[in-house]
Amino acid sequence: MTSGESMTAYERRRLENIKRNSEMLASLSVHSRLTDLSASSNKRHREEKSYKKSSVKKKEPQSPVVIRRSLRTRGVPPDSNGLPGDFNESLKTTKLSYSSEPRSSVTGPLSMKDAFDMENGSYRALVEKFANVTKTLLDGEGTRRTRSTTNAVSRTFSKVERVKLEDPIDVNSLDLESENIARVLPGRIFCVRFFPTTDMTMVVAGNKLGQLGFWDVKPQEENEDVIHVYRPHTAPISGISIHPFSLTKVYTSSYDGSIRLMDIEREEFELAHSSSYAIYSLAQQPNNANSVYVGGGNGDLNVVDGRVRESTNSWSLHERRINTIDFNPSNPNIMATSSSDGLACLWDLRKMDVKHPELTALQSIDHKRAVHSSYFSPSGGSVATTSLDNNIGVFCGVNFEDKLMIPHDNRTSRWISTFRAIWGWDDTHLFVGNMGRKVDVLSLNQRKTVYTLDSPLMSAIPCRYDAHPYTVGMLAGATSGGQIYIWTASL
Repeated sequence: MTSGESMTAYERRRLENIKRNSEMLASLSVHSRLTDLSASSNKRHREEKSYKKSSVKKKEPQSPVVIRRSLRTRGVPPDSNGLPGDFNESLKTTKLSYSSEPRSSVTGPLSMKDAFDMENGSYRALVEKFANVTKTLLDGEGTRRTRSTTNAVSRTFSKVERVKLEDPIDVNSLDLESENIARVLPGRIFCVRFFPTTDMTMVVAGNKLGQLGFWDVKPQEENEDVIHVYRPHTAPISGISIHPFSLTKVYTSSYDGSIRLMDIEREEFELAHSSSYAIYSLAQQPNNANSVYVGGGNGDLNVVDGRVRESTNSWSLHERRINTIDFNPSNPNIMATSSSDGLACLWDLRKMDVKHPELTALQSIDHKRAVHSSYFSPSGGSVATTSLDNNIGVFCGVNFEDKLMIPHDNRTSRWISTFRAIWGWDDTHLFVGNMGRKVDVLSLNQRKTVYTLDSPLMSAIPCRYDAHPYTVGMLAGATSGGQIYIWTASL
């Protein structure tokens, strides 16, 4: 019996299907193509194995890394798109152009021309403004004009006593008008000061970029420039001091370790002192326009004589950096310091002799966290401190022996300068920032917040303040966006 006869019908059909499929594949040349594909795959596998064993790695080209920088870090004014249509018109600054290029460090004198940091305007506009005020004062007094009126500025400005109120000011009378708002600087403002005179209303502020901005709040002429910006430092400005007996000389300190003396008469920023450490605070005694007291990050206090450009005294007063220095207006020998070590102290300079210093504080108040300010009241009878422990401390009474705490939320974000409570125009009220875009008014007698300054015109949080020493009810508040608000009172 043949093999074909032994197969079943199913097996015979299966063999016929296999034969037919083979003939079809052969007509399509599928087998040859599969062979070529297999050979190509084996070759690529061998190449990959040899590549992995190679010790030399071929670097793939990388796309360039683009670092994004905000307007704030570039020193460019914030974009006002999305704000109310009349918002820009409510500011005194119509269109300011600041230089966004970083300024290199200068180890010697810096002219006002080289320090001028605006793309529009003239560096001499501020000098001429002081000269014009001098001319007006000289003419008003019937005094013969001098050929160089600028040299007479300091001698001509009025020297008035700090205001003394018989009754406390009505804080409800403080109001914010649109003409008293200006964006003076492009970056976060660290300190703000009024020029201590009634002959003009001028505010000066220092920001994070090392710029110094001057705002003429009440210009004599309608079309003259009201904002003047210079950059004497390369790091944040930590202190500004304008002595009432020398109004054309403005001392500034900076984190870059330098102290500059802006001499408007000579049109330059002199280098009064330079150090390798950052300077966090600066102040002058009320009876001494030649020396400045500066606080460093290691807790040391140095006295710099501006005439010889040297440090004459140095004391180690705190364990950490000194944030503020202030002097008693009634007794310039009594000094107050605040520090990040949690202490605010009072010192008697007469006991801090160079040969035998007595570095024991007259009084001290211990906070649980860093103390960012300690300021004397207008009478010199009290001292207010501001700490991150959410308290405002007060020294008062005979010999400052009485101490009390007023609760207040002093917490701010990393983008907002720390709050520092200041006194108003008497010993009754304190003014301090509020994260709700407001200003809290604290009563010393009631030991609490009694009023809040609020306005729809406030688009940012005022965190640093100054009360005009000779104009009752004029309060300046500076923000981290470079704006300055000025409240005035109807008396």
